[in-house]
Amino acid sequence: MLREVAAGDKAALDRLIPLIYSQLRSLANVQLRKEQRAVTLQPTALVHEAYARLTSQEHPDYRSRSHFLAVASQVMRQILIDYARRRKAVKRGGGQTHFSLNEALDAAAERPEVLLAIDDALRALERKDPRKARLIEMRFFGGLSTEEIAEIVDSPQDDVQAELRIAQAWLRRHWNRTPAQK
Repeated sequence: MLREVAAGDKAALDRLIPLIYSQLRSLANVQLRKEQRAVTLQPTALVHEAYARLTSQEHPDYRSRSHFLAVASQVMRQILIDYARRRKAVKRGGGQTHFSLNEALDAAAERPEVLLAIDDALRALERKDPRKARLIEMRFFGGLSTEEIAEIVDSPQDDVQAELRIAQAWLRRHWNRTPAQK
């Protein structure tokens, strides 16, 4: 079915979603648990929004279930980032906040500015090393295991773990810089 989806068969996506709905809902639960009080979205709504976006875009050549879930997690990340931007614009206005990596990962959705700071940092990392940014995205936003990520990127698990550690260290340095250094 993934090949049919990649070939542009939207009906194949309609047949696929019910088969993996529980996994998508689990991904949504992981995302929303990180968001806790700040997000009023329900897992079902997040999955439905992700489905709507998946059906309206060009589909990559999905290599596996894990690869499809990684793409779905990326879509969910974008939905949450869009949601956080709207909330921040309405409630808080501009402003930049600085966080340690652990604070950012733990508090990402209690405050939308944390989620936006994570997104900004990932975008900065992506400009320097797109692969490492993608690995962090799959791990943090997708909740994928190192083994699943290794399968998606077709790399040994030890290499993926090493790259994740390097990316996390880069993010830590990025967050700990003063505004003038950024």
